[in-house]
Amino acid sequence: MTTAITDASPNHDDSRERLARLEGIAGQLLQRCRDAGASQAEVACSEDRGLNVNVRMGEVESVESTRDRGIAVTVYFGQRKGSASTADLREESLAATVEQACAIARHTEDDAASGLADPALMARDLREFDAWHPWALDAQDAVELALAAEQAGRDADARIGNSDGAGVGSGSSLSVYANSHGFVGAERSTHHSLSCALIAGRGEDMQRDGWYSYVLSPDDLEPAAAIGRKAAQRTLERLDPRPLATGRYPVIFSAEVARSLIGHLLGAVSGGALYRGASFLVDSAGKQLFPAWFSIHERPFLQRGLRSAAFDAEGVATRETPLVEGGVLQRYVLGSYSARRLGLETTANAGGVHNLEVAASAGGLDEMVRGMGRGLLVTSLMGQGVNTVTGDYSRGASGFWIENGAIAHPVDGITVAGNLRDMFMAIEAVGSDVDPRSHIRTGSILVGGVTVAGLG
Repeated sequence: MTTAITDASPNHDDSRERLARLEGIAGQLLQRCRDAGASQAEVACSEDRGLNVNVRMGEVESVESTRDRGIAVTVYFGQRKGSASTADLREESLAATVEQACAIARHTEDDAASGLADPALMARDLREFDAWHPWALDAQDAVELALAAEQAGRDADARIGNSDGAGVGSGSSLSVYANSHGFVGAERSTHHSLSCALIAGRGEDMQRDGWYSYVLSPDDLEPAAAIGRKAAQRTLERLDPRPLATGRYPVIFSAEVARSLIGHLLGAVSGGALYRGASFLVDSAGKQLFPAWFSIHERPFLQRGLRSAAFDAEGVATRETPLVEGGVLQRYVLGSYSARRLGLETTANAGGVHNLEVAASAGGLDEMVRGMGRGLLVTSLMGQGVNTVTGDYSRGASGFWIENGAIAHPVDGITVAGNLRDMFMAIEAVGSDVDPRSHIRTGSILVGGVTVAGLG
């Protein structure tokens, strides 16, 4: 449900009162499920508020203020499962939602893997991780910030002739998960962003790029003028690209795109892909996938981490564990359902991973460029040419050609191709230039000997 409201930022912080109300609703719904004869049940309740503005060429394009609410009920009758949801908190609607979930469960087949997670795994230490930083931002202030970012970018150089706009976003989220094991977990978080995208050049020689900041606390946002100037710099650097001959080159994936490589790994080791046999990494736990120095750790307890959490989407206690250690895949990424399908145990990843950190082995991007000597720096990827079943990788890209350890000229209209299994083993370095705007925390990644399709 999305409706217009007059103020997305309340004058006082009522988040705990709202969480208490959601907990009360969850308890009421669980009791209704028990009364209906369900052997197990779980309820997820959420409330979100947000303010988003967009400007372009000095004019306001949109202002959106939202409030969203959702209630999801899942019941189990033995090993038959039914789910229903609503955004209506009226008593009759809540009752109907439970009735619908129960009706669905009674018409489904038994599934030996269904059911709540093991009660012994429920989280008990329900900490917060400094993720709640509401911003008393009204629409006018947000518009002025966006305009300032865009203007700073447009003023940076006469070659910036157009804009793709600037935007400011601020939001908050409250959620409660409860189940019939007696577990009740509440979470609250905020997120804030400021972005700018610019266009330089004329006609067929135009280039577009931008920059953005994404944080949990408004105190951590980059200044509007700095966002605009960085967007201008990145856009100007892309002007006058030159063709690149097809060949095999070492490739540095800059930090903001390197995390996509780790994302492809996650997709391939997730439970859903594995039990369906739709992954090139089936039966890969305990096997060498990366060089011996390479490691990835899950850090769910980082203060102000973008995905910090004491429990996963099933109430299972999260824990700090390696995903890759010594280049060896230590485990998969599983919730309780996929774990049962695979004959394994949940890894507390129902709903996803919590702050992955890829260990650095090199200095920053400049040092990596100097060390590479000659090759390609990829700063942008396009398309979805990744086959998780086979590991085949083919994506459009743009970036810069490196010669004698320095940027020589921009390149675009190229394709980077290979197989992810080979690319993982060919990683030669991970930079210390971590991009903080994602829960996948990695620096730039250097991969040796990647096929790059250019001209001829």
